[in-house]
Amino acid sequence: METPGTHPGRIIELDALRGVAVIGIVWMNVLVFAMPGQSYYNPVAWGPGIGEASAADRLVWAASFVFVEDKFRTLFAMLFGAGCLILIERSQSRKWQAHFARMAVLFGIGLVHAVLLASNDVLRAYALAGLALPLLAHLSARELYAIAIGLVVLHCGAGLVMFGGAVLDHLNGLTTSDAALFAERNFGRDEAAIRYSLSVGAEGLSERILRRLNSIPQQIVAISGSLPLNLAAMTLGMGLWKQRMLAGEWRTYLLQRLAAVCALVAIPGLLALVWWTAQSDFSGAVAGASTLLISAPFDTLLGLAYAALAMAFFAPGGALTVRLAAVGRLSLTNYLMTSVIFGAIFAGWGLGLFGSVSRSEAFALSLVPVVAMLLWSPVWLTRFGQGPFERLWRAGARLLA
Repeated sequence: METPGTHPGRIIELDALRGVAVIGIVWMNVLVFAMPGQSYYNPVAWGPGIGEASAADRLVWAASFVFVEDKFRTLFAMLFGAGCLILIERSQSRKWQAHFARMAVLFGIGLVHAVLLASNDVLRAYALAGLALPLLAHLSARELYAIAIGLVVLHCGAGLVMFGGAVLDHLNGLTTSDAALFAERNFGRDEAAIRYSLSVGAEGLSERILRRLNSIPQQIVAISGSLPLNLAAMTLGMGLWKQRMLAGEWRTYLLQRLAAVCALVAIPGLLALVWWTAQSDFSGAVAGASTLLISAPFDTLLGLAYAALAMAFFAPGGALTVRLAAVGRLSLTNYLMTSVIFGAIFAGWGLGLFGSVSRSEAFALSLVPVVAMLLWSPVWLTRFGQGPFERLWRAGARLLA
């Protein structure tokens, strides 16, 4: 039987990095299952209780904002782009057809995942952004980096259209404008909006399925806003593969230097956004703009720093590297099973803890799926060779291609 980390032709450091990414995503996804949607952006939206947030919860929010939120999403998307490029390069014929088949099946899996379990499913966005990857596969690393930068700029420019008016109104002390009210409903502590989010979070499975099926067109519109940033991370990952960084061929000192430079730029910028959000008394406009817009370049840089740092210190034969590589090789299955575990803990059809835990408690509960995937992934991989949803993805893609 195959053991984790011994599959011929695989780069164990790359698999381990994918494992780190899927674990890191858990630490923010837990908030989507545990608390009203506004809490993802704003620590005082729900404590539990509108406007409630302990000192510990604010500290957890600040640490998550600086070191977790969107950094591991960036890392996951980078590795998705690199993985797609590897498959495109290895394909002997019908490269485009095979790639589009993989994206179609992934979108289908993501759509089912979003309807049944996770409103913030990323697979649909990855599948849609991934449609552009064959058009970029022939470009050089430098050209890919330029496109990635341009896409981040595009994301920030589009965000200015969405948040600019609300932020200006906040700076001018206007709290009743349409822009300010929109921001407070979606990213602040508007009581009616939070009560609605609580009612949605407490619905049964059949109610959720009907509501989510009816809102599929709106979901696609919402996903479109994330496409530039996800595609930016994917093209960055493609460039890093072409330059052999993600292949594990860079010297340690180069990886450390890249990580240090990226972190020294990103962390002060993110800390400044934490300070600005707190100084605004956690205004919805500032919290939303900081999370979705202004932090994007810093999130990308810190995600890159994590990738470089991990590649510098992974030991190919080390026990932790091997275990993380098993988690990474089952990344799709682990991502989906995390939602099953969180649903069992927080949803109305499970233990029903939605809306009844604090941010700190939610973070502690996020360790449940993390420990589970670390324990079960090597066992499953040794026995079966690949995850059940990886097998489904590949079988569906072969059928379509």
